Amino acid sequence: MLTLVSGGSASGKSEYAESLVLSMGPARRLYIATMEIWDGESRRRVARHRAMRKDKGFDTLECPRGLAEQTPVPDCVALLECMSNLCANECFGPLGFEGAAERVLAGVERWNDSARGLVIVTNELFGDGIAYDPGTAQYLDVLAQVNRTIAARADRVVEVVCGLPVLWKGEAV
Repeated sequence: MLTLVSGGSASGKSEYAESLVLSMGPARRLYIATMEIWDGESRRRVARHRAMRKDKGFDTLECPRGLAEQTPVPDCVALLECMSNLCANECFGPLGFEGAAERVLAGVERWNDSARGLVIVTNELFGDGIAYDPGTAQYLDVLAQVNRTIAARADRVVEVVCGLPVLWKGEAV
């Protein structure tokens, strides 16, 4: 089962996504961590997320890019946190923008084919109306393409607003 969880910054989407994974019953739980740690703020965010999932039975796979090259864990329940970081890391990493969406989507398909459940968290970055520099706009285009493709493929799509899940596709848990 593939689930996409979207929402704004600090909307509660990570906590909701973890609850979905926990609701999928006994299985190996894998947290696919995509954030590259650059500064104090990113260290604080990683520490907060680690504290949130402490004692919930997650193993962690650090994967800032190259998801398709990672060996999927058969029959696991995986939480990919988050697609926005993974896309940014692919776009601005050594391989660049060319083929970034395809690389990310290949990884999603590979993991989804192997896992019993895959929950993907992504950020809602498209409603602020700001005109961005060309590099950021290109990244947002890649992220939008990836999010649309995953949403079309997903069994369930949920947006978290102020901590409340809004179901857009599929069945509620």
